[in-house]
Amino acid sequence: MSSLDAAARSAGVSRKTNETDITLDFNVDGTGISELETDVPFLNHMLDLFTKHGHFDLRVKAKGDIEIDDHHTVEDIGICLGQTFREALGDKKGIKRYASVFVPMDEALAQVIVDISNRPHFEYRAEYPSQQVGSFHTELVHEFLWKLALEARITLHVIVHYGHNTHHMIEAVFKALGRALDEATSVDPRVTGVPSTKGVL
Repeated sequence: MSSLDAAARSAGVSRKTNETDITLDFNVDGTGISELETDVPFLNHMLDLFTKHGHFDLRVKAKGDIEIDDHHTVEDIGICLGQTFREALGDKKGIKRYASVFVPMDEALAQVIVDISNRPHFEYRAEYPSQQVGSFHTELVHEFLWKLALEARITLHVIVHYGHNTHHMIEAVFKALGRALDEATSVDPRVTGVPSTKGVL
């Protein structure tokens, strides 16, 4: 994935704790390429969807204490992705800043609204029929998204309007997240400086 190294809006981070060992590279202006090596297969699937539909490039190599559960690995990947997202955007000059995206997945409908605001805030409205998809606990979706929003310093609202298949509902969320962040980070030639009356984001 050479574009990760060549693009202006890209960043990488390594995070090693007693619980996880993660290396992550993220390119805002990618082509939808992902290289994912984690111990959480369902998260790999969701990150692949996020990358493809956001037209990003993402490389993740992660090992964690999954003999306990997937919590630390999912949380720390969210932290690392948020950190690289924030770094890659730099001064945020010219970006659209806001986006609101609906994505259907068969019977499920999810909406993601984002403001690249430098004010971390997260709102989450989702009720899943099942507490697990395979071995993946659905409460970890909240944990991942909250840590992403916190470290990226964005305002993120996620609403799952309806659905009856938990996999479909979460898949719609990650697709909508990718598309919303793609739109919000896209450069608008009409924007001079940053899109804020404060003059800074």
